[in-house]
Amino acid sequence: MLAINSVARDPQRIRRIHNHHFDSRRWDHVALRDDDIVIASPYKSGTTWLQAIVAHLVFDGELPAPLADLSPWLEANYHDLGSLGLTLDQQRHRRFIKSHLPLDALPWDPRRRFLYIARDGRDVAMSLWNHYLNWSEKAHALVNQVPNERGETFPLPPADVQTFFDGWLHNGWLAWERDGWPFWSFFHNVQTWWDHHHQVNILLLHYNDLKADLPAQIARIATFLGMEIDAPRLATVAAAVAFDAMRLHSDRYVPCGGRLWKGGAATFLYRGTNGRWRGVLHPEQLAAYDRVSREALSPACHTWLHGADSARLLALERY
Repeated sequence: MLAINSVARDPQRIRRIHNHHFDSRRWDHVALRDDDIVIASPYKSGTTWLQAIVAHLVFDGELPAPLADLSPWLEANYHDLGSLGLTLDQQRHRRFIKSHLPLDALPWDPRRRFLYIARDGRDVAMSLWNHYLNWSEKAHALVNQVPNERGETFPLPPADVQTFFDGWLHNGWLAWERDGWPFWSFFHNVQTWWDHHHQVNILLLHYNDLKADLPAQIARIATFLGMEIDAPRLATVAAAVAFDAMRLHSDRYVPCGGRLWKGGAATFLYRGTNGRWRGVLHPEQLAAYDRVSREALSPACHTWLHGADSARLLALERY
């Protein structure tokens, strides 16, 4: 039977987040549909990859528009909300909307399907550093054009990854956050979704599992979304969303066609590999990461996030 704890209750929307990137209340201005799919992650955990998988499950063959148009980031405050709402309203296909919100800042509806993907925070930090370091001047201007709750502009990146990592691990942008600087809290985001992963309309995914067996995870996603997929179609979708295939057509998959990054879309889809923090982050930084992670996450969530066999752990967590 299900453990008697917070996961037995429906998620509650108790928080508004208004930072340099997004305002969670923007979700209140779009009429959502019963069959909507929400694709969520903290950041740099395979969000675009997961959006591409769902896109190729929804559409047979070439995608009819850039991925960011098909699957917009609803809470992002640098997109015109009226235009974005009109785009979503006019979509006749099954909609799949991107979010980087923790679950306690999203409107909950048991009729919708939520896909959440996460990744070892050390890998996230390395990917986020590359993402941040390669921002264009236009990207900085975009996130600073709308006032945010803190009232400060988004800073330029520090000179080295060690400085970035220390700031990301030990500081938060908003007063209640304890990590994620200068973006948003990574650990809080992961924990809120883990707390409710037993909900029948939430599917928890791990980046490592997609790396290890992409076809199996695509099949799992399709089943969760109520989509039938045979072996030939599964092979076609897996080939379309393989890293090299997506990188070859990166301008179709990357937000804004990659125009917000130095070097373009290929910079956004950088390597997709794990473990780049080894030999880069110092031993004391890795020890600090382990300590902060264990303090911020429940033991089971910490174990899952850092590479335990996801299927086995999730099965055990149900009893």
